[in-house]
Amino acid sequence: MAEAPLLIVDDDANNRDLLSRRLVRRGYAVHAVASGPEALAYLAAHPVALLLLDVQMPDMSGLDVLRQVRARPASPRLPILIVTAKDQSEDVVAALELGADDYLTKPIDFPVAFARIRTQLLRRQAEDRLRESEERYALVALGANDGLWDWTLSSGDVFFSERWKATIGHRADEVGTRLEEWLDRVHPEDVPRVRRDLDGHLDGVTPHFENEHRIRHRIGTYRWVLARGIAVRNEAGVVTRMAGSLSDITDDKVIDALTGLPNRTLLIERMSRELEHCVVYPDAQFAVLFLDLDGFKVVNDSLGHQAGDELLQCVSRRLEASLRTTDIVARGTEGTRDVRRLAEHTLARVGGDEFIVLLHHIQNVLDATRVAERVHQALAVPFPMAGREIFTTCSIGIALSATGYQSPDEVLRDADTAMYRAKSQGKGRTEVFDVAMREHVVQRLQLDTAVRRGLERHEFEPFFQPIVDLRGGGLVGFEALIRWRAPDRGIVSPGEFLPLIQENGLAGPVGRQLVRDVCARLREWKHTYAWSDALWANVNFSSRELMDRGLVARLLACLDEHGLAPRHLVVEITESTVIDDFTRMAGLVRQLQEAGIRVVMDDFGTGYSSLACLHELPISGLKLDPTFAGGSLRRQEIFRAVVMLARSLGLTITAEGIETSEQLDRVRALGCDFAQGYLFARPLDAAAASRCLAEHQPPLLLTSANTPSRRMVADATGGLACTRAGTTGQVWADASQ
Repeated sequence: MAEAPLLIVDDDANNRDLLSRRLVRRGYAVHAVASGPEALAYLAAHPVALLLLDVQMPDMSGLDVLRQVRARPASPRLPILIVTAKDQSEDVVAALELGADDYLTKPIDFPVAFARIRTQLLRRQAEDRLRESEERYALVALGANDGLWDWTLSSGDVFFSERWKATIGHRADEVGTRLEEWLDRVHPEDVPRVRRDLDGHLDGVTPHFENEHRIRHRIGTYRWVLARGIAVRNEAGVVTRMAGSLSDITDDKVIDALTGLPNRTLLIERMSRELEHCVVYPDAQFAVLFLDLDGFKVVNDSLGHQAGDELLQCVSRRLEASLRTTDIVARGTEGTRDVRRLAEHTLARVGGDEFIVLLHHIQNVLDATRVAERVHQALAVPFPMAGREIFTTCSIGIALSATGYQSPDEVLRDADTAMYRAKSQGKGRTEVFDVAMREHVVQRLQLDTAVRRGLERHEFEPFFQPIVDLRGGGLVGFEALIRWRAPDRGIVSPGEFLPLIQENGLAGPVGRQLVRDVCARLREWKHTYAWSDALWANVNFSSRELMDRGLVARLLACLDEHGLAPRHLVVEITESTVIDDFTRMAGLVRQLQEAGIRVVMDDFGTGYSSLACLHELPISGLKLDPTFAGGSLRRQEIFRAVVMLARSLGLTITAEGIETSEQLDRVRALGCDFAQGYLFARPLDAAAASRCLAEHQPPLLLTSANTPSRRMVADATGGLACTRAGTTGQVWADASQ
């Protein structure tokens, strides 16, 4: 390891941090800067072992930095790796022509990146000792994993170093001197790629040869290797020799660096063997347990990623220990390298907080559920970390080989499906896959596709439910509610698509479209009915949307685009959202109120908030369910007390869900300011809401229940019909009547 640091140059802070942390974890000293001028200044004052240089940077590109570095006589041999987008081959060509030694493409494949960095550092060491040898490619590997090869094309002979032979478990006298000694050991699936890359370099298509592939070990297993080389050409441009190295990258390919467990690659290999075994022995069975930690994101968000990594390491050790209850967990060898193996189980980490247990030999489903129960018990004990105790559970999905799978991906798919069923059923539990789950997933996938297409085709639209002034009578606003008008299904229930929108990350786009449509409709009404300028629209936002730091600015921009004032929009937040992150919500509410956009709390009284929070939350009003005011006198007194508290704080009270005249009389008597509900109208599409405004222009007053008048009633299509009412419930009426 070089004492001088690796210098990372990237204007993206996230990229710098991620690559720095990964390299430091590998034992490298690292220094990172954000621009080309900073890099040049650092190089002028400090020794550097290797330069990782991003191409696309403002002010001074990576190519400009590369040009200046190579022009400096003091650092002609500094290894330089450029980092570019996968589709920017012209940048790679330009950088290589300017003297770059190698390149990485985004997103970075870290095992490949580590191998390339290590190779360049070793090459620099080799050049310092072997300057006279310019014909041989300077990919000299002195570590335990690197071997050399030298191919003379005229004779066809290949020199394989002893280290090369040891990489695949052979002694010096067990490998011949023909190229077939290498190619015949390559995994059949990888042979076409190896030949393609080799021929591409020999034909001059690529500047050097590089290929990752599997090669058969002496004991019959396969090792992952990185082969690199460069051709030597004579004056006529004909290749005469080709030399390079072979690096064992098995650990990087099949072992999870954080936990030391097998990763997805090794898991898939072992699952493939199990499937082949089941073909030969039909009575044999195996099972896959898909584990996902519950609430892991909370640990990362609250305590930081370092704490999250520590928890994953602790969980992996706890899981290994739980599997040792009846089965041996040992460090064995595959080839010449140590990897973790389970005698009867394979425990793997496949990404994030997801773990897989492969039960190699089981009798029935009870064997799998017993293992799952041991896992639950193991995780039930809190994890001591940084002076505190961390509690976590996991959701487990089980898939059995008896289902008749053809590939590992099919098994993992169904185990994953069962795991999500466990999460949806309350977390911290186990579910065994059945065919009905798959059908449900297919239906959800179809619905997800339809939702995404619906968003593209503008099938989501606002419906408007009138808000009534209980003090003076009349229409004062609407609550805008999202509806999906699917071409093949008509109006789809919000309960069917809203949870899916939240899960698949579409809440933001759908919410932005809703706000635009609502503002457009308010503008239309404002221009059509001058009196409607006093109307406002309440809009609900999901918790994910409320976490968007640009929400306030976006709302103001939309209002301004449509010629509306902030008073025309009211933001509704739920009590549960406030409780989940009170500090953040309080800040957001202050921003909205300062911008002139009112905020009301919906569903107040149905959650767990304290009345005291109303003193700290600068909202404009509350929305209450009428059931809160019904029933016993005690409940009515509680409702009255809430109204009085709201009055003392200067808050308005809106009673929602009004369906009967009795409910209306009660909430009006208790002092509510506004009301909405089916008694007045169901949510209306834009056309029906426009007819409502046209037919019920001011002055409009809310009369007593026994006064003949006109009222709004919802017809079968969800629109409005104006009818004469006699002794029916509360009504919309002309003041002249």
